[in-house]
Amino acid sequence: MTAYERSRVLLRFADLVEKHNDEISALESWNNGKPFEQAAKAEVPMLARLFRYYAGWADKIHGLTVPADGNYHVQTLHEPIGVAGQIIPWNFPLLMFAWKVGPALACGNTIVLKTAEQTPLTALYVGRLLLEAGLPPGVLNIVSGFGPTAGAALASHMDVDKLAFTGSTNTGKIVLELAARSNLKPVTLELGGKSPFIVCEDADIDHAVELAHFALFFNQGQCCCAGSRTFVHESVYDEFTEKAKARALNRIVGDPFKKGVEQGPQIDSEQFKKILKYIKSGVESNATLECGGERFGSKGYFIQPTVFSNVQDDMLIAQEEIFGPVQTILKFKEIDEVIRRANASKYGLAAGVFTKNIDTANTLTRALRAGTVWVNCFDVFDAAIPFGGYKMSGIGREKGIYSLSNYLQVKAVVTALKKPAWL
Repeated sequence: MTAYERSRVLLRFADLVEKHNDEISALESWNNGKPFEQAAKAEVPMLARLFRYYAGWADKIHGLTVPADGNYHVQTLHEPIGVAGQIIPWNFPLLMFAWKVGPALACGNTIVLKTAEQTPLTALYVGRLLLEAGLPPGVLNIVSGFGPTAGAALASHMDVDKLAFTGSTNTGKIVLELAARSNLKPVTLELGGKSPFIVCEDADIDHAVELAHFALFFNQGQCCCAGSRTFVHESVYDEFTEKAKARALNRIVGDPFKKGVEQGPQIDSEQFKKILKYIKSGVESNATLECGGERFGSKGYFIQPTVFSNVQDDMLIAQEEIFGPVQTILKFKEIDEVIRRANASKYGLAAGVFTKNIDTANTLTRALRAGTVWVNCFDVFDAAIPFGGYKMSGIGREKGIYSLSNYLQVKAVVTALKKPAWL
């Protein structure tokens, strides 16, 4: 298949995604528990957008001619890496499908994709749409299974040439070890985070409160880059905390298929119990529980939107990834202090900065050790913007032009020249 034909397949697929928006969105809500409106208005349209973006790249991937000393013609070839093994998580099944499958297909690879055992439905459905769009059978192979069995088999397989994984840091370490012990296949990892959300004294407080709420509670708090450490300057701390509490109390929790619902259930009982355990830890550590802290309703894995104030850096709720609807608000005094504290984490996935001062923004964006820093915004995921982490938040970048290198091999071809007219 030519690069242009690959591009046309991806474009047809994007059209089919838009045609079946409601069916795909409903499946994603059944899959994951996220609100139908979130899937239908944001995630499914982004799925189509991402594939159109990679369709645009498919016929623009090429090598270079390179000048060399001596009578030689040197060119580089950008070749498909081969069989790409891909393991996606349960929190954003459709978007992670796009982040991985899109660039791999644009570069001309074949794929074995393992879905999370909790959320197999939408990948299987859109995989069928890719076949309908003209993707040859056998190019994309979707496996539903558990990590210790299907995931481990994929990571350690000698015929898999590349591995991409999104999930927890602990599982990422296992994936990396299995890849190394087998055939040293290159690995891209997008892992956990404990992202700082820094509200400076000159920030628009009402705007910052709303975006801090979104940064943490979006997708039931099950987001790797969630702004889960909210650092607020001492001069506006009390005002921010009161408004953050009020916003959390007004958050609409319930049936994800009902219009206006902002928060559905957590993914499963394991995650539900884990979040409640962290909430208990926060109370026992003497953080102030401003609101929430309990199960929502009498059935289902719903948790009340929870806000803690007076949180200290040494508390578990300020150090570990909760992956749930629990906002922790910390106080700071100086910019140098908040830089040091924000960076004092094993993670480095993302950060948010809220200030009207361009010098403050420039200082923080360069000082924070994170793969993405959002200034006066949060969770902006354009198809062209690369995403990935520092430190234990991962290896490599996904999305944008940077993602293409994950699925290409560079080959140098050197040919001797006889009596060249020029060099």
